[in-house]
Amino acid sequence: MFSIAICATCTTGDDLDDEVTAYKKGDYKTELKLLQKEADKGNAVAQFRLGVMYDDGKGVVQDYKEAFKWYKLAADQGFAGAQFGLGLMYANGRGVPKNYKEAFKWYKLAANQGHAGAQTNLGAMYAKGRGVAQDYKEAFKWYKLAADQGHAGAQFGLGLMYAKGQGVVQNYKKAFKWFKLTADQGHADAQNNLGVMYANGRGVPKDYKEAFKWFKLAADQGHAGAQFGLGLMYANGYGVAQDYKEALKWYKLAADQGHAGAQTNLGAMYAKGQGVVQNYKEASKWFKLAAEQGFALSKCFLAEMYINGHGIKRNPSMAKKMAKEGYEAGADYCKDVWEKYNLTNY
Repeated sequence: MFSIAICATCTTGDDLDDEVTAYKKGDYKTELKLLQKEADKGNAVAQFRLGVMYDDGKGVVQDYKEAFKWYKLAADQGFAGAQFGLGLMYANGRGVPKNYKEAFKWYKLAANQGHAGAQTNLGAMYAKGRGVAQDYKEAFKWYKLAADQGHAGAQFGLGLMYAKGQGVVQNYKKAFKWFKLTADQGHADAQNNLGVMYANGRGVPKDYKEAFKWFKLAADQGHAGAQFGLGLMYANGYGVAQDYKEALKWYKLAADQGHAGAQTNLGAMYAKGQGVVQNYKEASKWFKLAAEQGFALSKCFLAEMYINGHGIKRNPSMAKKMAKEGYEAGADYCKDVWEKYNLTNY
């Protein structure tokens, strides 16, 4: 979900003009005094801004209940930003119990006034079925309205819908278009998705160098999927010279964030001694972490560790269990492990 943005250029009188000046100077004490005066008179803009101060804890002790109070007063006067603020508070359970239906209600009111953030969040609620029955066509409609206003989150949402064929015919070229608009604004998820599309040739000719570029931009923002992508690129020499040490570095960053694929590949590097001294205990550790998340391939590798007693106490029955679970979850390599070690006999 998205945060509140103060409309620093909205003015409705001399006192609020002075408040804007105070805000720009970072003089929150003066700002608070001026806002309180106007808010007590029923000024919706002042009530909204006061709500933002309490929501963000700027110039006052952060107080979500106070923020909710002031947002509600402004929202009841039809102020779109405040309606959006109430939607956020209900959606996230700030100052009020979490309630997706109420969040939906307030987002809808703001969205109908053209508020791009509210339109985006309304699209997300339709896409996820939160507070309303899931409806991809409605999600697409609201994302498009916000995307046409240049809202990065909505543009990303449209990209996802085109990529998955939700609410619209699947179209990778259009997905690429919307992801690119978002990625150019620094959106890490979109940058990662561009990397994936270039790496796989979806909606654009396959280009590993471009894939590497976009993965790197997202990875530098801490995006686990992109860090995993860079690990793959370095490990296989895609778009860059093969470098196991660099692959290990990026896999580790992603693995530490809980990325199961990265944990599995990190385990494989330790097991094979690629980019690092061979260490079966470390390999087993990472395979286990991925397996605990239900990652099928890691269970195949873990089965091999159990049957061979590599980095872990030999346990044929556990090897059999892991191989069976991994295969049933879709990892064909587990079948190879099963046959190679004749696990039927255990």
